[in-house]
Amino acid sequence: MFKNTKAYSGFSVDDLAQAKRFYGDTLGLEVEEGGAGDMRMLTLTLGGGAKVLVYPKDNHTPASFTILNFPVDDIDEAVDELVSRGVTFERYPQFDADDKGVLREGAGSGGPVAVAWFTDPAGNVLSVIQES
Repeated sequence: MFKNTKAYSGFSVDDLAQAKRFYGDTLGLEVEEGGAGDMRMLTLTLGGGAKVLVYPKDNHTPASFTILNFPVDDIDEAVDELVSRGVTFERYPQFDADDKGVLREGAGSGGPVAVAWFTDPAGNVLSVIQES
């Protein structure tokens, strides 16, 4: 039934203007603003043309899981670039990340070789991952 549809994902934020700056300026994604009145939203265009909706929600609660993963060729380069743009990387006690916040040990096993997590201004979790 949905095999040939172009599905898309979405998530909420507490401040649409802040989200627009973060996803557009900080992460460098294509961001379009649309809708009217209480139905304002952003559309992020990811690599390959995938779309993600970002919508404001008054009682927003940040996602407790990773909402977007960005594959990169060189995780150290990506982390350094994001830090230079003001991004802070998360440290989770259950993972032994290095000084940059990159989990290298324990990654792999069919998954990414390295991963580092950060949050958007609304507290939603994102990651950069190096797959090989």
